[in-house]
Amino acid sequence: MPEVSWLSVAPVKGLALVRREELELESFGVLENRRFHLLDERSRFVNGLTKLERSLFEIVPHWDAEVDTLRLVFPSGDAVEATVELGEPVSTWFYDRAVPGRVVEGPWASALSAFAGRELRLVRADAPGAAVDRADGGVTLVSDESVDALARAAGRDEVDGRRFRMLLGLRGCSPHEEDEWVGRDVRVGEAIVRVHEQVARCAITTKNPDTGERDLDTLRVIDGYRGRRNGRHLDFGVYGEVVRPGRVRVGDPVEPL
Repeated sequence: MPEVSWLSVAPVKGLALVRREELELESFGVLENRRFHLLDERSRFVNGLTKLERSLFEIVPHWDAEVDTLRLVFPSGDAVEATVELGEPVSTWFYDRAVPGRVVEGPWASALSAFAGRELRLVRADAPGAAVDRADGGVTLVSDESVDALARAAGRDEVDGRRFRMLLGLRGCSPHEEDEWVGRDVRVGEAIVRVHEQVARCAITTKNPDTGERDLDTLRVIDGYRGRRNGRHLDFGVYGEVVRPGRVRVGDPVEPL
């Protein structure tokens, strides 16, 4: 039976991923995942493809939800930490919908702007789980075997699965077995997730998850060995939503229902 091999969250969307040994899957996804995001000087959403002097993947975020403090650790080892205080309301356009939120007051904007060489503002969405790429995609899954298949197709010994920025990693699957779960419920630890669709990939996956440098043409590789869904989508992994909340731990069983 497949099992959970790793868990990762991005407390600030577009910054480094943070590994976890366990997570609480709630109706909206995971509280600390994509809880914050960034806007540029024109109030446009900032992600890994936004042109900046340095990659935001190099900054490691830590958010303590209980006391609502946010700490950002920069590559130099310097850190910026304070209690979160919310300011003016803003609305961020996330691909296909507007997400209301509030600008976060404090030291983070100036530190991020200095690092990136461009004016940035930190924002927290009003609703937890709202700042994911799809409104019904609070959970994303990919198997280690799928990542290994891509590595073989790319002629590499291994590929770091973090470049796909998924919430849950699985092991014990056949390559791309997770695609077969579309339209089905899957028990993951104590939770149940309804898988809706494959994740259509973009150029963010071509970037090294630590440095942000483009070091693997994942899209060409996926196209070469998997082809395109409906003639255009380059799929890798799946997304879905929580239909029964519960705790998920590394090593927990994963069972399609």
